[in-house]
Formats: sequence, structure tokens, C-alpha cells
Amino acid sequence: MVTIDLRGKTAIADYMVVASGTSSRHVSAIAQKLKGRLELRGVKQIKIEGADQCDWVAIDAGDIIVHLFRPEVRSFYNIEKMWGPNLAPEVSSEHAQI
Repeated sequence: MVTIDLRGKTAIADYMVVASGTSSRHVSAIAQKLKGRLELRGVKQIKIEGADQCDWVAIDAGDIIVHLFRPEVRSFYNIEKMWGPNLAPEVSSEHAQI
């Protein structure tokens, strides 16, 4: 499991968590358990994508986005590298020159 700090890099979330399950069934079970735990903590309007196939499930919990993968799908997309620590901060529209 990897946690990526997105603060100052994007407005979509403050943190991204990337984790793997051993199979589609395992990814589905992790997603359902996480959804239940988030609801118990009072997180509202949790959005889940990809639960039909469970190769890759994205859970949007507001300030935190969780990506759950089967291992081979995770290595294919390699989102840790895409969103990792070397990502340059977004340029805000206030500072952008036209």
C-alpha cells in the first residue's frame, strides 16, 4: 500500500492511496469493507467506480481517493509513478498567463 500526498499538486484530492488485492474477489471485498468503515466514520457520498469487474476499483471519499488493483493491472497502469513525488504542482488559473 502506498499513500501519495497530493496537496499542492492537484485540486481533486489531498491524498491518494494505492493498494492491491490478490484477485478480483479480494479487490471487491477490500472495497466493500473500506466503504463500510468510511461510512462508520461519517464520510458521506462515497463514490465507487469499477466494482463490476474489480480489476481496478476507485473509491472517491472526498479528500482521499483510493485505488485498488489486481497486481498485474496495478503494474500496467503504474499510477504511483504518474502521481508520485516528482509531480509538479498545478498552475492555478490566477497565475497562468494567457
